[in-house]
Amino acid sequence: MTEIDIGLGVLDHQLLDCDGRRCGKVDDLELDLEHADGPGVTAILAGPGAWRSRGRLGRLAAAKTDGSVVRILWSEVVEVEAGVRLARAAAEYGLAWVDDALRSFVERIPGGKL
Repeated sequence: MTEIDIGLGVLDHQLLDCDGRRCGKVDDLELDLEHADGPGVTAILAGPGAWRSRGRLGRLAAAKTDGSVVRILWSEVVEVEAGVRLARAAAEYGLAWVDDALRSFVERIPGGKL
């Protein structure tokens, strides 16, 4: 298994689904501190509920949202490079719903179609 500095190599990195679609950021990580081989990452946490651990501004921002958290098992991570590539589509994780909801509005803006 490859070792990564999770603070620099994973936290705050872009999440990419299996199609390369940007679908959020790594907002926090869930760790297993009692694993026999030493501490390890068990899951990625994304969404406003995960911002609570980010100090006063994070708690304030989380309080202004629905506080939802998407938990993605670390076993779903295919690759960690400039972004964190996931094994399945964003919709299967419950990610990128804001993009989907706003797509029809954004596409009416000149230059908004991709």
